[in-house]
Amino acid sequence: MLRKKLVTLVVAAALATGPVTRAAARSDGIVGGIVGGLVAGALISGATKRTTTTKRVVVRSGGHSVTRAANRETQTALNYFGYPAGTPDGVLGRKSRAAVSLMQAYLGFPVTGQLTQFERDILVGAYRRGVTGSFEAVQLVSKSPDGSKALLIAQKDMMTGGTTTTRRTTGYAGMPMEVSDAIDEIADSSDPSAEQLLQRSGFIQLSDLNGDGNNDYILDTSFSGSSFWCSAVQCKSIVFVSTPNGYARNDLLAFDPTPASFNCIGSSCVVNDDPIMVSTEAAVTPAPNTATTTASSESVVSGLTLFAAPSSTTVSLDSYCSKVSLLTNANGGFTQASGMTDPNMVINEQLCLARAYAIETGERLVDGLGGVTMAQAEAQCAPYGPALKDYVSSLSLKPRADVVREVGGFVLSSGMDPAQLTTTAKICLAAGYRMDNMDIALGSGMLLVVLGETPYGELMGHHLSQGFGASKRVDLALDWYQNALDSLGQGATPVFAPGQIERPMLLQAAVDMLGGGQAESMPIVTSGSKAKLPTFGSPKNFATPKN
Repeated sequence: MLRKKLVTLVVAAALATGPVTRAAARSDGIVGGIVGGLVAGALISGATKRTTTTKRVVVRSGGHSVTRAANRETQTALNYFGYPAGTPDGVLGRKSRAAVSLMQAYLGFPVTGQLTQFERDILVGAYRRGVTGSFEAVQLVSKSPDGSKALLIAQKDMMTGGTTTTRRTTGYAGMPMEVSDAIDEIADSSDPSAEQLLQRSGFIQLSDLNGDGNNDYILDTSFSGSSFWCSAVQCKSIVFVSTPNGYARNDLLAFDPTPASFNCIGSSCVVNDDPIMVSTEAAVTPAPNTATTTASSESVVSGLTLFAAPSSTTVSLDSYCSKVSLLTNANGGFTQASGMTDPNMVINEQLCLARAYAIETGERLVDGLGGVTMAQAEAQCAPYGPALKDYVSSLSLKPRADVVREVGGFVLSSGMDPAQLTTTAKICLAAGYRMDNMDIALGSGMLLVVLGETPYGELMGHHLSQGFGASKRVDLALDWYQNALDSLGQGATPVFAPGQIERPMLLQAAVDMLGGGQAESMPIVTSGSKAKLPTFGSPKNFATPKN
């Protein structure tokens, strides 16, 4: 109790005084439900030990600087793939050689501890594909039991003409392998990726279709927008029903399917001629081949939609970052400070890089909860959107100090332990980005800034300067950027790409150019309508959000 009071006093002093808004006044029930569920069973780590290192300054020629920069990138890439090369200092010493040996053994190369140029090209190429967070990279990593190392195999195969064959060992969001394989099959024959399909509410429905007490799955292929699965009047529905030997697949033709559309006995299903509708509202099917994500209506338990829909947006940040990734790869890698001419390109690259790191951090925290899937976390984070929508709107209208003060009132009125709220905000930040819901993402990012995680303010700068989830306000973005960069200069721990020691300098240069020029960027993304809270029962270890 004493610790909680002390932390509360520190937050209050940092924010100064200000009125508690009506949104803050209602935050207690909403945030309490979210935090109570997400952090149940989680272990809050102890204080981080600080270490002091002594640096030896060595003046080298320009040629050596280029070599050291390349070595630092090599070390950063090794660390990224789980091969411990130590601090990226540009010196390939004992730790780096040991890390190289591990990578060589994994890829089937002679273990020498010294990279050939070909091996380094594989390592760095795979690393750059990973940090950009492209659809292809995310899908490849999620399917492989080796995680991010699958990118190394894929890069090697691409450069040698081989074929990468990876198969996931667990299904999407804990679903059966048969269902996950069908999702991949649909995605392979349509424009949306598997991850995009999973985010569309109504694409997957759960129900006990054959009465055996187990969940069965309905996949509506109309969400793919592909003529491969759909005729002029109807689309194929793939129905999986549980049997003692796994899940049996039934491919059926049904228009706007619901659980009442099918009659299943044992492993076999047929389409009902005159189904009795059990959904209170019909699901909304997104228009084919568009980047717009549409919030769907809510179904009752017998027609329960698996994933909550993100808020409506006119441009998908997920899709946009995929395009940025293509440009980055076409340009030979991330823009460097020495060759920067377009600050918006740097901002876009760093926004997508920060987004990828935020998603990775949240997924790692969810893994540590035990028995909780990311899909469940996304559903439980859904209340963040409407709860923080007013503050997200203020982001485009008010200076940073005013926004921080108002969000601070929200934090103080929640009555939650700051450490638990920080963990929850990091998880919901990842959930917001995964769902392409900018209200959830930006709201969570602002909470982290108020809770002392100042480097997360970079995200608000990105969104304001580029107009994603907020109005384009370069003037307001500059203060968020500078505050985050100043905190890094004062010793704050980097939260995005911590191994890239040149990143703050690059970002500072881009921010300085933005402040002088305010160049044009991407179209503005406006906030969507208020999301509905889930009405279905919560999984174990989660609290049910209050309406």
